[in-house]
Amino acid sequence: MQPLQKIVRAPFTLVLPALAILLVVFGIPTVQLFLESINAPNVSLNNYSSFLAQYANIRVLFQTLEISAIVTLICLLVGYPAAYLISTASKRARMILVVLVVIPYLTSALARTYSWIVILGDNGLVNSVLLDLGLISSPMPLIYNRIAVYVGMVHIMLPMMILPLVSVMMGINTSLIAAAKSMGATRSTAFWRVYFPLSMSGVRSGTLLVFVICLGFYITPAALGGLGDAMLSTFIAAQVATGFDMGAVSASSFVLLAIAIAMLSVFGLNLSGVQNPAPKQKGGWSERFGILRAIKGYLKELSVASRARRWPMDLYRASGSMGLSRFVAGAFLALVISFLLFPEIVVIVMSFSDGATLQFPPTGLSIRWYVSFFSDVAWYGAAWVSIKIGFWVTVLATVVGTLAAYGLSGVRADLRSSMTMIILTPITIPVIVVAVASYFGLVNLGLIGTETGIVLAHTIGAISYVVVIVAATLANFDRRLEQAAKSMRAPPLTTFVRITLPLIRPGIIGGALFAFIHSFDEVVSTSLVSGFSVRTLPLKMWENIRNEIDPTVAAVASLLTLLPILWMIALYITWWRARAPSGVALEGKV
Repeated sequence: MQPLQKIVRAPFTLVLPALAILLVVFGIPTVQLFLESINAPNVSLNNYSSFLAQYANIRVLFQTLEISAIVTLICLLVGYPAAYLISTASKRARMILVVLVVIPYLTSALARTYSWIVILGDNGLVNSVLLDLGLISSPMPLIYNRIAVYVGMVHIMLPMMILPLVSVMMGINTSLIAAAKSMGATRSTAFWRVYFPLSMSGVRSGTLLVFVICLGFYITPAALGGLGDAMLSTFIAAQVATGFDMGAVSASSFVLLAIAIAMLSVFGLNLSGVQNPAPKQKGGWSERFGILRAIKGYLKELSVASRARRWPMDLYRASGSMGLSRFVAGAFLALVISFLLFPEIVVIVMSFSDGATLQFPPTGLSIRWYVSFFSDVAWYGAAWVSIKIGFWVTVLATVVGTLAAYGLSGVRADLRSSMTMIILTPITIPVIVVAVASYFGLVNLGLIGTETGIVLAHTIGAISYVVVIVAATLANFDRRLEQAAKSMRAPPLTTFVRITLPLIRPGIIGGALFAFIHSFDEVVSTSLVSGFSVRTLPLKMWENIRNEIDPTVAAVASLLTLLPILWMIALYITWWRARAPSGVALEGKV
């Protein structure tokens, strides 16, 4: 009996439910897809050669890489200075700015994509304003082109670049910058030689995250782009929807997966934030010629001496450009926040229009489109289906993910790292690959076209979010509290329920909220697994956007935009209630 109890209490045992779900729904189907792509057991590369032999496939592949790279570069160029300004702001301002960045991140990607259709369309905000001002005589083609795709994708991915950068930058010791300046370094030199290298782990994480997720983008390019802006994910989804050539689908999916794995392998090796020593510069053109090297050294010594003499005066002299610099920095940050929030505000305002078509500003105010949503069974029925599926996904992912996070906290560091990466696979590779693998996995289980199948397809990604958030909470958990309870002969289950669970409850609630949001906003996997028999709210929205452009979508999008605010309030209340007992205890001691 004791050996059985030891097995049950082993940390690895707690991870098994999460691994089992991941293996059945995603792992085994992925292996089957790979074997199908190489025509196993008669191993050949015919499917890959057929894919590469078609010029259209090669063009779509390079187009996918190009769009993903450009979106990633734009997000980095905009996100890095924005993250720097947020991290250097006062504590209260930083908290407000981070919340303003998180709200768009939690908002439905489908709703945000729709907001750009409203803004950039022929009858949208931009064209309406330009026509009213008499600057143009006919609507400009601002949508269904590559620029619109870039705008929509950058809007969705920018928070994913900013948040990792802010997290890393807040951990940088700014006294190192002051030390560099005290040694005569200019402000720019101190930034590029000290601060920027220390922030490279955030740059690497944000860039890798944005690029890999962009590889699997499906909704935004399809909604905002033209026929010449299709990405490989759209191509794969069309193959699944129109045919049953598993070999071709598998080869296309694994081409995209291979690119993602290559990026993760090359740039994901060091995400710990530990900085490598500065590399030695060799072979520069000035190093090859003795006289130029001497001149360079002499000028460097002169500049160092000059800066050393000037530094005491600069240190105590008020700079006249500080006011201008702060104004420029504030204006830039305001533009970034406006870019993230303004489209959602436009949709909310336009959802109260009383006209038959959407206009900004509305000619009159009305709630007719909200009434249309709550009175049309097709709309509120789809919403109820999404709520039911989201509820069961939340329950399953929260229980399994919390057990997995708690179990991982008790295993060896090397094993914990490997198992964590396995569990996080569904959210670290292109979503279309996860959707295709889940589709074929649920075909094996006979669950295509069922709500149970959709719940399982959503759960594999939701578990990843729960594990990340709960594991972060457990990282600050004092294990000595558990040891104290066990020393007083408390059983393991009692220790977990009475000691551990209350202390990590904010992380569990946060993970549950993210699991629900992940399920409620899922479109790609749902579109493949639903089998045209289960209609969730995102699927209803997607069909309406592509076919009708019913103004009721604006009301739905505005409701989905307000949803993250409710999540933030719930998280704050949870955090406040978690802190309240400790504050009361401290007051009692005083």
